[in-house]
Amino acid sequence: MKLISIEYIKAAPRWEDGPKDGLPEVALIGRSNVGKSSLINHLLGRKVAFVAKTPGKTQLIQYFLINKAFYLVDLPGYGYAKVGKETRNAWGPMINAYLTKKETLHGVGMLIDIRHPESPLDIKMKEWLDHRSIPAFFITTKADKIAKGKRKAQTDTIKSIYGITDLLLTSSLKKEGKMDVWKRIGSMITEKPRLPEESLDV
Repeated sequence: MKLISIEYIKAAPRWEDGPKDGLPEVALIGRSNVGKSSLINHLLGRKVAFVAKTPGKTQLIQYFLINKAFYLVDLPGYGYAKVGKETRNAWGPMINAYLTKKETLHGVGMLIDIRHPESPLDIKMKEWLDHRSIPAFFITTKADKIAKGKRKAQTDTIKSIYGITDLLLTSSLKKEGKMDVWKRIGSMITEKPRLPEESLDV
């Protein structure tokens, strides 16, 4: 996919406050400190997403308009315990509502830290996505933290744990995996969006 234009649109506290122009959306999700903001900056080729020293800083739904054709959506990271209890409790319903009710959502890219394949939070999120039948693809971050000779064994472990056959390897530091991710996003936005659920249990 060739990037022609990139525009930061808004940060929304609720899924209802997102764009209403009907354009397709693909969201990125992952636990706090997985490297999501760094990956977004890598994908877009510029520093547009705020990379915080403290995990859990991104607490809103961030919208980036790509090529005036679709939105790349940055969802709040999950699982960071040191944010305020009220904020932490609000994240679950916010993410759940977006993922299950957003009519223009075509799918989700779930990020997994290559060093921590057995994160209980990530495993739970994968199970939740499967239960809701939400189309998803999977991305490992921080590949530079693993020796190249050990990457295949680590990615094979992740595939086995999550029951997946395909896994995209990325490193924002080493500028790896960018085109693979865009190719998958491009394929996803051409597919029909998942029908939203009428009700939501939170």
